[in-house]
Amino acid sequence: MQNPRSEHILVIALSFGLFQAIMPIIGWYTGSLFSHLILGFDHWIAFGLLAAIGVHMIYDAAQSPKDCPDPDENPKHLIHKPLRLLMLSVATSIDALAVGLSFSFAGYSIFPAVFLIGAITFFLSAVGVKAGSTLYVLLEDKVEIVGGLILIAIGTNILLQHTIL
Repeated sequence: MQNPRSEHILVIALSFGLFQAIMPIIGWYTGSLFSHLILGFDHWIAFGLLAAIGVHMIYDAAQSPKDCPDPDENPKHLIHKPLRLLMLSVATSIDALAVGLSFSFAGYSIFPAVFLIGAITFFLSAVGVKAGSTLYVLLEDKVEIVGGLILIAIGTNILLQHTIL
């Protein structure tokens, strides 16, 4: 979006921030309900989920949006349409659901993380919309790779804490 209006920035940032905050709660609650059934191998589940999401983020970063011939088919260009904004907000927060599930399996409280996840997502979404395509061209792929590596590191840390340490 070129020269986005303040209300567009607010709607987009609220949508992403809200879904990024709600999904970990859903994952954490779901994990809490079933944790007694999987206590013996929960660390492997947390590691697998986080590693898979991390690898997927790195893979997505390697895929160039320029490969898409029609810009309207590229989901990164669709956030200004309400239904597509909702779908994109949900789709990009699925990994947050897995993080909440992982927190539950690891025995961590989700609520301090939820506040941070929602607030940081809101802020960074607002900054990202305002910064526009220049920021995307310069940083997006690198940020996705770093985020993927961080998720893999968190999963590895959970696995090591339950198996070696």
